[in-house]
Amino acid sequence: MTASTPSPTTRWAVVLAGGVGSRFWPLSTPSRPKQLLPLVTEDPLLVQSVERLGPVVPPERVLILTNATLVPTIAQMLPNIPRENLIAEPRAGGTGAALAWGAQEIARRAGPNAVMISIHADSAIRDDHRFQQALSRAAYVAEQHHALVTVGVVPDRPDPGLGHIQPGDEIDSNARRVARFVEKPDMARAIEMTRDGYLWNSGIFAWRVGDFLDEVRRLTPEIAPALHAHANDIRRFFSAVTPIAVDVGVLERSDRVAVVPGDFGWDDVGTWAALRRVRPTDAHGNATQGHVHSVGAANNVVHAPGQSVVLYGVSDLVVVVENGMVLVTTAERSLNLKQLIEALPRSVTERT
Repeated sequence: MTASTPSPTTRWAVVLAGGVGSRFWPLSTPSRPKQLLPLVTEDPLLVQSVERLGPVVPPERVLILTNATLVPTIAQMLPNIPRENLIAEPRAGGTGAALAWGAQEIARRAGPNAVMISIHADSAIRDDHRFQQALSRAAYVAEQHHALVTVGVVPDRPDPGLGHIQPGDEIDSNARRVARFVEKPDMARAIEMTRDGYLWNSGIFAWRVGDFLDEVRRLTPEIAPALHAHANDIRRFFSAVTPIAVDVGVLERSDRVAVVPGDFGWDDVGTWAALRRVRPTDAHGNATQGHVHSVGAANNVVHAPGQSVVLYGVSDLVVVVENGMVLVTTAERSLNLKQLIEALPRSVTERT
């Protein structure tokens, strides 16, 4: 290899699988959060996410960042992932700290030119092949342009619950610069943004780890000092950082961010009501699991494996049967189950 020849690159993946989640209570618990649940198919969302990466990144180059308490369960779910690739975060530091730690770990193993693809463990994808194509395009743009690349999902509806990205000037046929990020807009603005070509901020990224770490050191005082002082000590690193999202701490401050569009049927599966978009539905829009009989009922979600549920003349309900607990709420109220859990006695919330 001559001095003018760039060093070879390898592609790695980081899967963010932390968080405890309350939005799928009573099915989800701190020991079995959303990413470990079979919400879309019979496989847990995390297992689906890692298998979906297979054609792009082999298992030995996949790191999973998660809560320490979940590591044993994840190790059983994913026996093909090396045990040393399951990284336990000792404290929640936001996606900024998690991805900075993942990037420096990849740099330590493979050098600064390695390309890191980052995904969340709890998303639903309808078209795996197109998803993999989008990841490969994002990795290519990161390699060729030393850019921090985000995959912007092409919207299929206005959605005020999601962050948006405004594409800017063209970089090449695959990517544009990011003109700006917009946090969750109201519905009127979401309709306007969808019409004007904005993309959804999916939280799917690709970058050379050296480029990303350079930007963290330059732009992110919430993380940079800890990265410098504790690069080899995960406990001290997470204790020293100020928790911050990577979007806020790095991407919104950087002038090296590009966006690659992706149209692959992405959904963040954020609430029970979202299952109407990712599960098969009957002719009346009911998404059900279990022995469900509906008469004059529409647009309901029922999760009751092994149970019998009858719906009669109701719409837009969520019905969950789990471990002797029955939850009945509206699709709208299911958006904020945290408020419900806080109002219930612990004897109710902890029985699951």
